[in-house]
Amino acid sequence: MNMKFYRKLPIPQDVKAQYPVTPAMAAVKEARDRAIRRVFTGEDDRFILIIGPCSADRRDSVLEYLGRLRPVADEVKDKIIVIPRLYTNKPRTTGDGYKGMLHQPDPQSHPDMLKGIVATRELHMDALRDYGFSCADEMLYPDNHRYLSDLLSYTAVGARSVENQQHRLTASGLDIPVGLKNPTGGDLSVMMNAITAAHHPHTFIYRGWEVESTGNPLSHAILRGYQTTDGRVVSNYHYEDLLKVNELYEKSGLACPAVIVDTNHANSGKRYEEQIRIAHDVMRSRKQSDAIRCLCKGLMIESYLVDGCQPVDGGVFGQSITDPCLGWEKTEKLIFEIAERV
Repeated sequence: MNMKFYRKLPIPQDVKAQYPVTPAMAAVKEARDRAIRRVFTGEDDRFILIIGPCSADRRDSVLEYLGRLRPVADEVKDKIIVIPRLYTNKPRTTGDGYKGMLHQPDPQSHPDMLKGIVATRELHMDALRDYGFSCADEMLYPDNHRYLSDLLSYTAVGARSVENQQHRLTASGLDIPVGLKNPTGGDLSVMMNAITAAHHPHTFIYRGWEVESTGNPLSHAILRGYQTTDGRVVSNYHYEDLLKVNELYEKSGLACPAVIVDTNHANSGKRYEEQIRIAHDVMRSRKQSDAIRCLCKGLMIESYLVDGCQPVDGGVFGQSITDPCLGWEKTEKLIFEIAERV
């Protein structure tokens, strides 16, 4: 076996005991979970906005971002529920490159998974305790979800993971919304099969235990665009695309049909400023169709303090070291514009 077993990592229960959520923090998360759940069940007509850096690479710049986001979120709270996007582990298409805070709490140092587990938990705790935000993270490694399960209000399964059995079954056992993206090749049947699997109960192995899940009716679609076999990038956020997903939901008979539109990735061709136009296009579609308005529950937007992106060693505070993001000024303006159109 070409692996070195470096060290045994602490189990989630022990990490949670060492870095505990206080009763006050738990109450904030419970209230947010309840409100977010009501949006996905159709009992609350507010809009979901999952927004934040492509990767949460530095604690100080992420907290600066949350400090700016908090008063804006408060101002639009009657129309929008803001869920900060704190993605602490990142999929890499070829396996190379920065894999997120979980792997490298210091992006310019060697990987250290133990420090990464602690750093990711502390960051999400900071967001909840100091800013009143329970956040979203990507479930890149299903077994690792338990390290953050008492802190998160939203989980995403990425385009490269959506066909994986363990991701689907783990999603079926969570009690928060889980967004399942269309795969990188764009096959919507793969995404719908994943959502169906997540809605259903299952018996499976999780962290060395035989477990039973009850199914997660809050599992739903995320449209992020796709790439054809000849390398062409294709968007799937348009009016016709949303109606197509609505038809697939109607045929499936699944409860709580829902879509979140990812405005970046293949939808924008990673042209980060296009996110503004795409957001407005989706809002127009919601105005033009009651079916789309009921189906499309929100947007996912990649945003940070500074426009664009930089190399890992670029040194610009608050600028993405992975995919390019909207800077703060454009972000703030866009949030208010979205609120006006809800």
